[in-house]
Amino acid sequence: MAAHIDVDATPRTRTEIDSLGPLQIPSEAYWGIHTARALENFPIAKRPISVYPELVRALAMVKQAAARANRDIGVLDRERAHLIDRAAQRVVDGEFHDQFVVGVIQGGAGTSTNMNANEVITNIALELAGRTKGDYDFLSPIDHTNRSQSTNDVYPTAIKVGLSLALVSLLDELDLLRRAFLAKAAEFHDVLKVGRTQLQDAVPMTLGQEFHGFATTLGEDHHRLRENARLLTEVNMGATAIGTGITTHRGYARSVVGHLSQIAGIELEGAADLVESTSDTGSFMSFSSSLKRNAIKLSKISNDLRLLSSGPQAGLGEINLPPRQAGSSIMPGKVNPVIPEVVNQVAFAVAGADVTVTMAVEGGQLQLNAFEPVIAHSIFQSITWMRQAMWTLRVNCVDGITANRDRLGAMVGSSVGVVTALTPFIGYAAAAALAKAALLTGRNVGDLVVEAGLMSSEEVTKQLSPARLSGLEAVTAAIPTVLAAEDH
Repeated sequence: MAAHIDVDATPRTRTEIDSLGPLQIPSEAYWGIHTARALENFPIAKRPISVYPELVRALAMVKQAAARANRDIGVLDRERAHLIDRAAQRVVDGEFHDQFVVGVIQGGAGTSTNMNANEVITNIALELAGRTKGDYDFLSPIDHTNRSQSTNDVYPTAIKVGLSLALVSLLDELDLLRRAFLAKAAEFHDVLKVGRTQLQDAVPMTLGQEFHGFATTLGEDHHRLRENARLLTEVNMGATAIGTGITTHRGYARSVVGHLSQIAGIELEGAADLVESTSDTGSFMSFSSSLKRNAIKLSKISNDLRLLSSGPQAGLGEINLPPRQAGSSIMPGKVNPVIPEVVNQVAFAVAGADVTVTMAVEGGQLQLNAFEPVIAHSIFQSITWMRQAMWTLRVNCVDGITANRDRLGAMVGSSVGVVTALTPFIGYAAAAALAKAALLTGRNVGDLVVEAGLMSSEEVTKQLSPARLSGLEAVTAAIPTVLAAEDH
């Protein structure tokens, strides 16, 4: 009796051919030979472009817009244009992202990314048409899906659209963090504390004022990011290789930008000088700089939260951060400010990424910048990490912060900084002498002022009220005659 042999009737690979020769491609893969070459050539970051879904969606939107424009001007028949359009929409909707496999760092000015998109969308379209993957005689990744395009206009345009899409969620998270600080500002509005300059005791303020300042600075960053995002709305679609529009037909550039604006929901405009726009990457540098500004300010806020919560016994100990995890493998009970610490590290990475973007922008030569892949990776990573850092700072830290009211009250009561509030009434020289005496004796400043006969107890109490000390209520009492005389 003959042995039974199972034969898999489905081929495991398909053969694709490019100018370098044939290559075997996994039969289930939607990507093709150009992507396969890139996988061999660029085993660098070990991170595929699919880690940035907004970039993948933007690439599909560009292909979708190009198909519609090519149909409009009559260089692509309606059947093929419709198939490409439908296939691209599926990628826009979040399907097939696992097929975008080329590395985020690559040579070739983004050609591998563009071809990855061309091949995936083409093979999705072929399946929609009831054909097999790789049937490029019917529908070609280059002749049809890439019609009227070049990597040199597709890739920078997709980056700009993708960044604009990613920025929406970043701004949403930034605003939520701003609101979280505002909520704490309201909660702590009446909590007096000692303000500090150069890490030395200064004058009184409220904890609410401190947290309101955090909210204000984040609001300024929100505005600045939106402002710089406008630089991303000028695109060079229709430029093709170097900006001359070679291989395109009249009317294509205007049509493709119009379709892309509609698809992406972003008011885009075609660059007035396509040659300049194709070689210039300055908008990415400006946008990256605004991300760095936001990151550095987030880091400063995190520094302040770590200082204010330091201790809890031998530090400032003014606020309590929510305990998130055990802080030591050797010291029992220790809890560290891990959330602000991780935000600090994200800020360091964003600052470094901005340097990378700056150098890559400078590295452009003649009619093209070949280093847009590292520009894209650096900025998308910064947005992704910042968005996640803001989320964890808000949810796992800011929302749960509490004030050590008793400790803060005691610190204000014993602080010589309150004497500053009395200088309009007793003069700078007398205030300095009393501050020195208070430091030496540990006595209350107000008591020393009353004992010296410089002010009444009632007037001292009035001028050292929380509202006056924090500047929430203006000083209205008349300055003593003695000070007026000194001025003369």
